[in-house]
Amino acid sequence: MSEIPVAYAAAPRWAFGDSPELADELLALVLAGGKRATCSSLASCEADIMPTVGEVSVILDGAGVPRCVIRTTEVEIMPFEQVSEDFARAEGEGDLTYAWWRDAHEAYYRREGSWAPGMKVVCERFELVEAF
Repeated sequence: MSEIPVAYAAAPRWAFGDSPELADELLALVLAGGKRATCSSLASCEADIMPTVGEVSVILDGAGVPRCVIRTTEVEIMPFEQVSEDFARAEGEGDLTYAWWRDAHEAYYRREGSWAPGMKVVCERFELVEAF
């Protein structure tokens, strides 16, 4: 589906991750119900999209095709080291442990060029509104 419902025409459109493969992997977790949170560097949110509670976003797959709509239910900004185990599990990735989450996210932020001890991250919880 390349067309999205008119109700979401003005919504921001973005994909999870930093590669088509990761976008598809994380999207699959959202659609299956296992992923209900995401964490971005504050720097990337300030440069692109800062999530706000109540906002809807159109989520794209790795090919840039709209696949679903999510609604942000909670946003917290905090140092990377203060992200809770509960939040890490809500991301639904890897083996669901805090150690896996920490290692994978540090690697992601290093690829992004934003990694630094004490860096601020934006922790966003969301709900799936509609799958296309």
